[in-house]
Amino acid sequence: QVQVMESGGGLVQPGGSQGLSCSVPGLILSIYRMHWYRQTPGKERELVAFITPSGFLHYANSVKGRFTISRDDTKNTVNLQMNSLKPEDTAVYYCVVEYGGDLVWGQGTQVTVSS
Repeated sequence: QVQVMESGGGLVQPGGSQGLSCSVPGLILSIYRMHWYRQTPGKERELVAFITPSGFLHYANSVKGRFTISRDDTKNTVNLQMNSLKPEDTAVYYCVVEYGGDLVWGQGTQVTVSS
C-alpha cells in the first residue's frame, strides 16, 4: 500500500518562508510525477506545482517566482520551498504521486500565513 507523507507545515508570518517535504516509503520518487496541491475551505483543490521524472517543472501562476519544487534523490523526497508567503497561501498542502494510473494523496499539512 502506497502511503504519501508530508511534513513541514506550520505558522509563518507574511513575507516569510516555509519548506515542505514529501516522502513515499517503498517508492523511488525520481521515477514518478510528483505534485503539490493545496486547498482552502470552500474552494477546490488547486495544483501548486509538479515535477516530472525528467525534471520538468510546472507552477501555478499564483506561486510562480515564489515557490520552488525540487527532488532530493539522495533522501528520496520531493520538496516545496515557499518564499514571500502571503496570507492567501494559507491552505492545507497535499503531496500527490501518480502511481499505477491513479493519484495517491497524502493526508495534507496545514500552512498558515498570518501575523
